Amino acid sequence: MRLPAELLVVLRAVQAVGRPRLVGGCVRDWLLGLEPKDFDIEVSGVDYETLVRVLAPFGEADLVGRSFGTVKLRLNGTEYDFSLPRRESKTGAGHRGFAIAPDPTLTDAAAAARRDFTINAIAYDPLTGAFIDPHGGRADLQARRLRHTSGAFVEDPLRVLRAMQLAARFNLALAPETAALCQSIAGSYDELPVERVWGEWEKWAVKSTVPAQGLVVLEQSGWITHFPEIAAMAAVPQEPEWHPEGDVLAHTRHCLDALAGLPEWRDSSPSRRRYLMFAVLAHDFGKPSTTVRAERRGTVRWLSPGHEEAGGPPAEAFLRRIGAPLDLIDWVRPLVRHHLAHHHGQPEFSDSSVRRLARKLAPATLDDLCLVMWADHLGRPPLVSRETEARIQALREKAHVLAVRDSAPRALILGRHLLELGLPAGPHFKPILDACFEAQMEGAFTDEAGGRAWLRAYLQNRGLLPSG
Repeated sequence: MRLPAELLVVLRAVQAVGRPRLVGGCVRDWLLGLEPKDFDIEVSGVDYETLVRVLAPFGEADLVGRSFGTVKLRLNGTEYDFSLPRRESKTGAGHRGFAIAPDPTLTDAAAAARRDFTINAIAYDPLTGAFIDPHGGRADLQARRLRHTSGAFVEDPLRVLRAMQLAARFNLALAPETAALCQSIAGSYDELPVERVWGEWEKWAVKSTVPAQGLVVLEQSGWITHFPEIAAMAAVPQEPEWHPEGDVLAHTRHCLDALAGLPEWRDSSPSRRRYLMFAVLAHDFGKPSTTVRAERRGTVRWLSPGHEEAGGPPAEAFLRRIGAPLDLIDWVRPLVRHHLAHHHGQPEFSDSSVRRLARKLAPATLDDLCLVMWADHLGRPPLVSRETEARIQALREKAHVLAVRDSAPRALILGRHLLELGLPAGPHFKPILDACFEAQMEGAFTDEAGGRAWLRAYLQNRGLLPSG
């Protein structure tokens, strides 16, 4: 493992008083061929005071606390966590119900046993290059298997949601014995603080490579019942001619993986990846309440009329339940409600309809909507529609021409323009400004100068323009 030179100097100094080990995610990520971003170092055989004394000369040390045996060391703007091995004992319900005490005498195997999964229980000696893997984490990584480290797994129910996001991030399958343990603690979900629930869902939304694996974990663990909007999609039928992949939940899993595979999603900011992933997860939340067997084009089929609009409320309910920031709902809801806009209306997108759609989506954008549409389209393997692909592309191109791909159209005529023409301020401004914006949406003008001219003519025609 390539370590920063400055960190190696510190580790050699620490080796004089204890046994430093790289632990946790940095070892896992390196073994998966990923570049570690954070380095956590566990030091056994040394007491807290001695560890602090050795680290202090190298940089700013944040003494997190003797009770946890942790020191954060900052070197040239980078933060490293140094800690002592710890014993944990269950003292109460929930994620926080633990007594934690540092114990520098713990063996490597005992220290690793407190970790959640075997893939996170691999330690690495940075000075000899040796792995310490008492629980078979390397073999589980190779097999892409997510397995609990010990029976203490059940003491922290948050680990089930951690399993969800880890499976999605690293394409892991939940070991059957671990799934059984998760099922045994399904009733403890309500013990979890909502902010911790959101923390795991956010990692799923931002960092997934195979997000469908997270939903599979929820199904296998029995924890999908805690997210009824997702659970409701299971076994909801779809018309095989249009959806050969199966029920609505199967379709959603394919859509999520399709989104994660799009370069534009992977290259987006974390905040954009987050709301797009939740929009695709929720895009068919309206189907369970709207799916019926009915006639269409002379054939009785499975249909879900109005499911886009019906999906808005359950999407909001789901996001609120998992503790999502309220502003996230404002981005996700319009993407859910308009994800089939390319299937409605005339064969050709009019300028007016595209401008209006951009307005309805705000704060999300037409570019965002096209990604959701594309993921939805790819979520029907092996079925693809060249017509659908062409319509999505046509919508994106029209949005580009109208300069509304990345933002909704803003009103070109404002109250100040009315004041400049001598109109006194008052409630009569609103219908005039509404008329101006409606004309702008219809393409009557495309810049401020054109808007001024249109406004003047509008006022003159109605005798509203002051004389002189």
